[in-house]
Order: sequence, then C-alpha cells, then structure tokens
Amino acid sequence: MTLPWAALPDLASRRVGGSVLWANDELFAERENLIRPTEPVFQPATFGHKGQIYDGWETRRRRKPGEDQAVVRLGLPGVIRGVVVDTAFFTGNYPPFGTIEAAAVEGHPSPAELSTMDWTQLVPRAPLAGDTKNPFQVTDPARYTHVRLTIHPDGGVARLRVHGEPVADPRFLDLSSLDLAALENGAAITGCSNMFYSSPANLISPGFAAVMGEGWETARRRDDGNDWVSVRLAAPGVPRLAELDTSHFKGNAPGWATLTGRAADGTWTPLLDRVRLQPDTRHRYPLPEAPELTDVRLDIYPDGGMARLRLPGGLTEAGRAAFVLRWFNTLPATQATAVLKAAGLPDPDTAKTVNNRPVTTLPAFGI
Repeated sequence: MTLPWAALPDLASRRVGGSVLWANDELFAERENLIRPTEPVFQPATFGHKGQIYDGWETRRRRKPGEDQAVVRLGLPGVIRGVVVDTAFFTGNYPPFGTIEAAAVEGHPSPAELSTMDWTQLVPRAPLAGDTKNPFQVTDPARYTHVRLTIHPDGGVARLRVHGEPVADPRFLDLSSLDLAALENGAAITGCSNMFYSSPANLISPGFAAVMGEGWETARRRDDGNDWVSVRLAAPGVPRLAELDTSHFKGNAPGWATLTGRAADGTWTPLLDRVRLQPDTRHRYPLPEAPELTDVRLDIYPDGGMARLRLPGGLTEAGRAAFVLRWFNTLPATQATAVLKAAGLPDPDTAKTVNNRPVTTLPAFGI
C-alpha cells in the first residue's frame, strides 16, 4: 500500500531537533531511541544488566491497570499528515494498542506543565502489530508542537515517525533575510529525477550534513541525461545567494550544476549558468539580478550527491503575507486566541478573527 504522506519529512526526528521530553517508564530501553533517524537494528542474544538490548523504547510489564506514555517535542512544528508506530523486533513484548495525541503550546513548557494542557486525539486507540511499521493517516489540519504516544498497557516501540508539513512561526524570523529553500521555513521538495541512495529532502534539512548519507545522492547514470531536483520555496521571495554544498561527497560529487527559478506566472528564469563543482566543498554564488520566485530547480551533471542547497534571500510583500497567514490559519483555536490577545487585540475582535479563519488579510500581529 502506497502512503503519500510517508514521503513527507519526519517532524519528530532527532535530526531536525526533536526531543523525547518525558516517559513514565523506560526500564528496559531508553525513550530517546523513539526518534533516532536511523532504522532500528537488532542483535539476538545481546544482553545487558536489564535483559535483551533493544533499539527502541521499552517499559516494564505492568501488574496494575494503566498505560505507558512518552511525550515528544517536534523538531519542526507543523501539520501532521500521518504517524508510524514502528514495533520492529518487538515480537512477544510489543503493545497491543496505541493512541496518538497532539498539543500546540507557546514557549517551552516542562513535562509537568504539558501534562495539564489540552491534548487533541489524532489517532484513537488502535491495534498494533508486532515487528511491524503500523501506519495511521491523520486528517487534523492544525499545526502542532508536541505529540504524545500512549501504549496500552505496556511494551516496546522501536520508532515513532511523525510525517507532515513544517509550518514556521514568523515571530521568530526576519522575513527580509532567511533561507527561502529551508525545510524548517516551510520549503518543500516537489520533484526529483532520482533518489536511489537518499532522499532529496535532505538537501533542505536543518544544519550541516554530518555524513554523506545525510545528503541527496542519485544512482550512477549510464545515459546522456542528468539528474535534477525541484523545490517550492517557503513563500514567494527574492534569493540573494545560492549555496551548493557537496560536503562529504568526494568521489561522487556532481561535476557541474545549474539553477533556474520559476516566477508566479509560471515562467522559468536562469539563475546560475552551468558552473563547475568541486568535491567536498561549500560553493557560494551571489544572485544580484534574481527576480521574485516561487520555485527553483537544481540540475546536476551528470549525477552524484549534494549535501545541502541554501538560498538566502527575502520574502516579497505577497510572500510575507502568505507566510504569516499560513502559520496563523493552521494554529489551533486556543493558540490563535492567545496569539491575538498577546498582540493586544480586543476580545470581541479576537473571537471574530479566530472563528472566521481561514482569513485572507493579516490581523494585527505586529510581525
């Protein structure tokens, strides 16, 4: 079965800044394993002082009624489209049921404070199979910052994947100077020619690539073509610089690259003529005459691997409005109300604005 949402970024991954803030029990295996970016592994008959070592989160056997829980702060807050509860290698010790909830909170609450907040059920109590990736589609359109996994009554889960679309908070950004191609700012991969070795979403992920596997790498071409990837920018904007990073790619970096941009009317404009690339190098190219763009396409010749693509620039007036409205219109009602009250909007206007979403004009945010 094909799950389109499974190709979306994992908002909870440690690689993008996720954290398992709390679990009520982790006697057999640590909660932090839930969000490791790598696939689970298992080595039979490998025992520690608490028993068989598992690459996952495992709680003790319950002797009283109840359930176990773990709370994850998303590295990339956003709209959740699907969740995978992966019970890989847990066979006689997996939980038979699981529930997923989410919360949208301001600031940096402690686990104790989170326990008192309102949680929205995304996946009602559902059966889980052992040693299986258990997928659950999510239809809630709101932006969330935290998720809570409840297992009934106990057991082990190898990984929790929270796939979705990042939605950045404009209050923490300078919209006149940001990376237009950054995943954390809301950019997205819209197509690519090949992703044999690794996902093109790595190209626009936060931070530097630590190893080759954290970039985008294609298979070796045996024809006269070339590979490419297209990116929808965080919002309409004007890039001022292009950074093409081949870090860690040494014998498999592309030889050359071009960059083109798409305007709002659909026309494509050359941004960067064919340039020679060096292995294991961050290449920077000023773009002094770039127009307003909505998308870019990177072509590499003929094939190979790229660690990162960065496009520092600024949002246009239309881009700024689209960026802020996307964030505000996806906030749960309680958080949207808190945001407007903090901005000084009177209560009657606050209630009217929140209830009439999606709005098409900017409220008085002071952003």
